[in-house]
Amino acid sequence: MSRIGRKPVPIPDKVQVKIDGTEVTVKGPKGELYYKFPPEMVIRQEDGQVIVERPSDHRQHRALHGTIRALINNMVHGVSLGFEKTLVIEGVGYRAEMNGKTLVMYLGFSHSIPVEPPQDVEFVVEERGRVVRVRGIDKQVVGELAANLRKLRPPEPYKGKGVRYEDERVRRKAGKAGKAS
Repeated sequence: MSRIGRKPVPIPDKVQVKIDGTEVTVKGPKGELYYKFPPEMVIRQEDGQVIVERPSDHRQHRALHGTIRALINNMVHGVSLGFEKTLVIEGVGYRAEMNGKTLVMYLGFSHSIPVEPPQDVEFVVEERGRVVRVRGIDKQVVGELAANLRKLRPPEPYKGKGVRYEDERVRRKAGKAGKAS
């Protein structure tokens, strides 16, 4: 049995989970998420918990068991507390600012880069444009959006300029040694 799949998903007080066959809808103080799961998996709710069971030990059922439980847990966590990714911008002249709900990034190019947030996602810019926080209820959307922002100017190994995650460590290179003559 999957260790993760066996664990029940606890449901906090302010969160409502509705299971309709293979469709799971989770409502909470931050919003609402919906997902449709494969029909062979058994998802049920009892005693304030969501339990995921698999019908057999087939390879595909074993693979889906823990994944579905983790997805439901992420939905419950997202609508109750939300998810956040923090990006740090390093480099002379590199910064970000908000223009309404749009994030505008200046990353050393000849043009600025405007980024529109998807639904249920917000940007927060702190520390004079050096820190960008991506907040939302869907873990996948928040992570993908943060990765796309980082991809605009990944950190380079010589001076460390670029966009990086808050906890990311960039291995620095020494650079070119002086010419021996």
